[in-house]
Amino acid sequence: MVEDFNLIISCARGLESEACSEIWFLLGEVGDEDPRVEKTEVAGLIVAKTSLDPFEAVRRLREMLRREPHEFRYTLKVVPVEVVVPTRLSSIEEAAAHLSEKIGADESFRITIEKRHTEISTRDMIEAIAKHVDRRVDLEDPDRIVLVEIIGGVTGISVIRPDDILSVAKEKRLLPRGEKG
Repeated sequence: MVEDFNLIISCARGLESEACSEIWFLLGEVGDEDPRVEKTEVAGLIVAKTSLDPFEAVRRLREMLRREPHEFRYTLKVVPVEVVVPTRLSSIEEAAAHLSEKIGADESFRITIEKRHTEISTRDMIEAIAKHVDRRVDLEDPDRIVLVEIIGGVTGISVIRPDDILSVAKEKRLLPRGEKG
């Protein structure tokens, strides 16, 4: 499995190969000349390493989705990843603490943990990360999300704004009628 990635892409289970081909093509269309895309050990989840900044890649994919929604057949969601670490509580805590410095003094935050193939307790992770973030917690409408995406032995971590995630179905619903692809 890829241990160096900066995008996590979800797709329907059983369509990982199609989604790999699609996201490889889409990343090429938005300016990455040589993206690496691979399946993970988790059904419905693939990862990619783009030469683009992952946030910029998501922004460009969103623009493409608005122009050419029919090109998005298998990709369901694209999440930017800033750091990849081994799935150990200490590694996750250290990386998340470092990234949480991006949260402004007047911003609120939430911690979101997506666990796949791990025994680490969600509560332990939240407690380990939260003690490093002296900001207001807002579980419903945070300014920033400390996102921890565990995929077996590797974990992707980002501090994102809620709109930094590309949710294809949600975006397609926002398109004018007749442009949904």
